Amino acid sequence: MSWRTAFYRGGPVFMSALAGIDIALWDLKARKLNVPIYQLLGGKVRDKLRVYAWIGGDRPDDVKVQAQARKDQGFTAVKMNATEDMHWLDSPKVLESAVERLKTVKDLGMDAGMDFHGRVHKPMAKQLAKALEPHHPLFIEEPLLSEHIGGITQLSQLTTCPIALGERLHSRWDVRPFLEAGCVDVLQVDISHCGGISEMKRIAAMAETYDVALAPHCPLGPIALAACVQVDATVANFSIQEMSLGIHYNAGSQDLTAYTKNPEVWNVKEGHIDLMKGPGLGIEIDEEQVRRLSKDAVAWITPGFIGPGGEVREW
Repeated sequence: MSWRTAFYRGGPVFMSALAGIDIALWDLKARKLNVPIYQLLGGKVRDKLRVYAWIGGDRPDDVKVQAQARKDQGFTAVKMNATEDMHWLDSPKVLESAVERLKTVKDLGMDAGMDFHGRVHKPMAKQLAKALEPHHPLFIEEPLLSEHIGGITQLSQLTTCPIALGERLHSRWDVRPFLEAGCVDVLQVDISHCGGISEMKRIAAMAETYDVALAPHCPLGPIALAACVQVDATVANFSIQEMSLGIHYNAGSQDLTAYTKNPEVWNVKEGHIDLMKGPGLGIEIDEEQVRRLSKDAVAWITPGFIGPGGEVREW
């Protein structure tokens, strides 16, 4: 209703607000019926979900130590930024360091997604994809910014690395041209920004008809992840789920296990988490803690990178 009766539609602000409402309504209805949301979406097609966690930070380092720590936690796959900030035409050394980090993780027997984060421009992205290719990354993510669909299409024809993207696409209408161009292999829409459970379910069905996998973006908290899980449980083309356990953005603040009374649902075993069985989203919110933490809360500010010449670079 809020979509169809609006004159201006889409975009990150509108769709994020819509996502919050949509997720809450699904949770309320499923709790009323005392079933998990996935039962209202057609039922589960799996009992557990493969997951990955972050290592390396915005300026990736210490990946061997961090990857081993993730392995000890039960993960079999991780994701890291492929590079620091990068100029349009940069030194080949930055490519070599990215390859070495990938090899380090692979030597531990783990899979690794390499996130270009949209900070790499086409002259370097072509070289970096080619350099990583022999070492079989799980995927390369946002090799170029999403507004550059022509460049992404060109790049997809130059590499065998699976191309992942989608966190900056906010509806099925945003996703459609990437599917039609055949330039995406792994779709990473964010349930908190693409309209919620209802829209992600539609996007997953669209992607399946193009033989594209679903791997939802989710560096956020337990509500967003629980919502992702409800969709992941029901779609055939689900591949792997991002989770924010111990992510570098949460340093000194709340983590994935915060403000819930059953954080054990996020226990990782052999690279997977079990599907939650509780009603609704499957998590129990500690509302008193939410109210306490919301007092004087400071808004998160997107970081930025400045190059040696004083120029603004993509983060």
